[in-house]
Amino acid sequence: MRRLAAAALLLVAAPAAAQDEPRFCPNRPDLGTSTCTTDVGRVLGEVSVADWQRDGDERSLLIGDLLLRTGLGPRTEAQLSWTPLSRLVAREDGARDAITGVGDVRLGLRQNLLHPDGGGFSLALEGFATLPTATRGLGRGDWSAGVVLPVSLELGDWSLGFTAEVDAETNESRIGRHVAEAANLGLGRDLTDTLSATVEIAVRRDEDPSDTDEQWLAAVSAAWEVRPHAQLDVLVAAGLNSQAPELRVALGGAMLF
Repeated sequence: MRRLAAAALLLVAAPAAAQDEPRFCPNRPDLGTSTCTTDVGRVLGEVSVADWQRDGDERSLLIGDLLLRTGLGPRTEAQLSWTPLSRLVAREDGARDAITGVGDVRLGLRQNLLHPDGGGFSLALEGFATLPTATRGLGRGDWSAGVVLPVSLELGDWSLGFTAEVDAETNESRIGRHVAEAANLGLGRDLTDTLSATVEIAVRRDEDPSDTDEQWLAAVSAAWEVRPHAQLDVLVAAGLNSQAPELRVALGGAMLF
């Protein structure tokens, strides 16, 4: 009788223990956006130790690109991101021009609409605004804003993610704004209990009045959970058309506090 009572107690306690497991679902290293939200009282920190990109005659390097996410409610989280060190180097007609400084501040709010842990079929809505805090030449010089709609589907060891985004982007002239749209499709797989990989294709269309362009990218990324709620990751992305950056490599990680 005592054994039956103990077994019943374990069955009741097991779901509760599972529910107490904190959510850990970083955006990085994917190009897309996570659907899940951080628990109330928790802070998820995501950082690019180094994010290097080659785009024609330009080379850029971001150091310490930081994203902080914290839960405001069962399905709601606030976000703050900022780049403390950014460097852009351009070469033209044999001349070399370099700018070093800080990046813009981005404030965001995510509301999960279905499955806030990101499991099964999950859906969220995210709004954000970018504040012009960057060193001149490293930002757009004025505020911008946008809306992101991430969708994900988990099927065993496989996951499918789609992200759509529409922005009110600052014009290149720094006067007025225009529409920019982006979409991303990714297929991920858990290779082991602690290692996962994702392949993606992404497109972004920027309708700046001075020059409309459309960029296509392909990317592969991997994340290694070195211990519970802490990961190291890498992303490699390549341009698929002449308007896209040729190559991007990012190394970083994430940790839940």
